[in-house]
Amino acid sequence: MKKMISRRNFLKVCAVAGSAVALSACGGSKKAAGPDPSNTDQTSFDIVGGQSALSPGYNDNEVLKKLADNVGVKLNYETMSDSLSEQVNIRIAGDQLPDAFMGVGFSNYDIANYGADGTFLDLTPYINAEIMPNLTKILDEHPNIRAAITMSDGCIYGLPAAEQMGTAGIGDDEDYSIFTIPQFSMINKRWLDELGLAVPTTLDELHTALKAFKDNDMSAKVYGNAPGSTIPMSTGFDEWCWGQNIFYAGFGFTNWPNDVCNDLVLQKDGKCRFVCAEDNYRKAVTYFHDWYAEGLMDVEMFSQDTNQLLAKGAQGYLGVSTWWYIEELMGDYSKDYVFLPVLDGPDGTHNVTVRTGGGTNSGNLNVTNKCQSPANLLKFFDQWYDGETVMQLQYGPIGVFFTEQDANGKWNLSPRKKPRQSTTRVPVS
Repeated sequence: MKKMISRRNFLKVCAVAGSAVALSACGGSKKAAGPDPSNTDQTSFDIVGGQSALSPGYNDNEVLKKLADNVGVKLNYETMSDSLSEQVNIRIAGDQLPDAFMGVGFSNYDIANYGADGTFLDLTPYINAEIMPNLTKILDEHPNIRAAITMSDGCIYGLPAAEQMGTAGIGDDEDYSIFTIPQFSMINKRWLDELGLAVPTTLDELHTALKAFKDNDMSAKVYGNAPGSTIPMSTGFDEWCWGQNIFYAGFGFTNWPNDVCNDLVLQKDGKCRFVCAEDNYRKAVTYFHDWYAEGLMDVEMFSQDTNQLLAKGAQGYLGVSTWWYIEELMGDYSKDYVFLPVLDGPDGTHNVTVRTGGGTNSGNLNVTNKCQSPANLLKFFDQWYDGETVMQLQYGPIGVFFTEQDANGKWNLSPRKKPRQSTTRVPVS
């Protein structure tokens, strides 16, 4: 059956930011007024932003080029993956500002402060049907999004990022975010077969398998790699799709522990939990400490980057790891791997850690006081709030990834571009 991508379910509010206004517009702010909203002289814009080390970049992206041509602007992207926060702070402190920051991940606290001191512009004059029709429509239909991006002074200094990409778009009765389970764990089944072991179904069984991988130096034995090259288990630490977090499920976590400083869960009763101060978290850390002490977990898991992990997978060193796709991580050895099922904890807990794509935030693009024609820039970014645009930015341009559209306006994935079933499903029961 073809996967159908619904326009409604591709309402992903991507990233844009705005301009500054007169003193009375933001609750009586005393900062200087921003540029004249009617100024449309500037057509070339410098954008500084964050980017995954795996991304090919923005400058040669044909979808972005088409969007720029649509509104007659040129964008010059300077992106970085390493030391992003440090570089951004240096630029702001030295008043070496681009026209906008994109994908930097400013907190609301930062946004409010940079807005108050005039570094970021207020976009209120630009959220209208003439300049930003797509976003205006979204904010009118979703007042909760408007409230989430409005600072305490009444200004909007950065435009929203959110997602409503759910399984209802492909016909499921219940609508779950496609980001509900951000990690998938995988194991080298060829090594298991060589050792006469079944695919683990519990954490304890996984421990047994990892120990066997190490004791028998399976990378050297099966693939002929150098003696001692076997890494029973390697992940990042508290990373998005390649961290160790999925293995916490067996200790009762229904949320997705990610960062010791950020694991605050607001409950329906209004009380706030700090997950990492709970007994189950201590039990989990103690349990996996023993694995680490036994040499079953990569000593570089706390410091390595994605390129290092990818290199280990490509060389056949790994017994177990986490990633979105087996093929992307394991390369030529991918045929030897299978996804692990949900692993029961030491006390029999059968559980999955889940998360949404994240709440609404206003830190994905923020226009600075260097920008003289915010209207032109925001016309470009308003296109990001169109469902078909998001579809292409996420997965590829129409005509390449999506080739057919039905009478209801739903786009079908090109058969040759569909992910293999083995890379998109993981047992959950």
